[in-house]
Amino acid sequence: MSLRDAAETAIMQCLALEATESCCIVTDDKREPIGEALYDVASEVTDDATIVRFPPGASHGAEPPEPVSAAMAGSDVFLAPTTKSLSHTRARGEANEAGARGATLPGITEEVFTTGLEADYETIAAHCDDVLAQVEDADEIRVTSPQGTDITFEPGSREWHDDTGIVHEAGGFSNLPAGEVFVSPEDADGTYVVDGTMMPHGLLDEGQTLEFDVEGGQVTRISDDEIRGQVEDAAEEVGDAAYNLAELGIGTNVAVTELVGSVLLDEKAAGTVHIAIGDDAGIGGDTEAPIHFDGILREPTVYVDGEEIDLPQP
Repeated sequence: MSLRDAAETAIMQCLALEATESCCIVTDDKREPIGEALYDVASEVTDDATIVRFPPGASHGAEPPEPVSAAMAGSDVFLAPTTKSLSHTRARGEANEAGARGATLPGITEEVFTTGLEADYETIAAHCDDVLAQVEDADEIRVTSPQGTDITFEPGSREWHDDTGIVHEAGGFSNLPAGEVFVSPEDADGTYVVDGTMMPHGLLDEGQTLEFDVEGGQVTRISDDEIRGQVEDAAEEVGDAAYNLAELGIGTNVAVTELVGSVLLDEKAAGTVHIAIGDDAGIGGDTEAPIHFDGILREPTVYVDGEEIDLPQP
């Protein structure tokens, strides 16, 4: 799949840009080819397309320059392929509040762009609906895996969310590539074993695993020295919030047939589960932390109130 093909999926299917609408592409110096591909397609749909480029942000969540924020808020549609994430910035939130619909593509690479957008997002949305129907009323979710995972989550009053990639309503927002159903659970207990992708390691080697023990919704043991060190550094700033069990997610993107080492893409892979540590304030929880580490499980089995459910497969 070419950059143009992926851009057509994003502009025409995911965002459904119309000729009467304005579209702003926000990118940075390191993601310019993706930004240009999106701009080229958008400019063929509407005469009111713009592209705004700025130096990569210092960190995920750093605010873009004010002219960039104004351009996002002043458009009908925006897409933001950037090195550092704009997903949880005031700029993105204020653009949606102003009525713009849009998608961020944080840390996107050309490989992830072409792989993750080579998909029928209407099909992915249908898989999201199917998984959501199976989990949304659950009192208890249990996840096991051949690698040793056995962990139970209690969503409590927290709402399940889906990220379908279909953003057709004013004020709507999604990550791209998309395809997951997720919740920030109120409680969790057990052990989970990551055998897929997790930063800062990327794609784990065959047979390599990372183990985490969880008690009362807090991570109590981390087998990996590097990840443990980063969580301890965050804990110096925010205390126990750094050890919060933040998220349970189920991948629904059936176009992702293998993991590539990008959390943005790999956590969407159909048939996988991802579990995260740290911040959950942006996904329906109440814990703020300077980290959000997703770990991906390749071979999970998911039980809802004791019954195994069907997961979409690539």
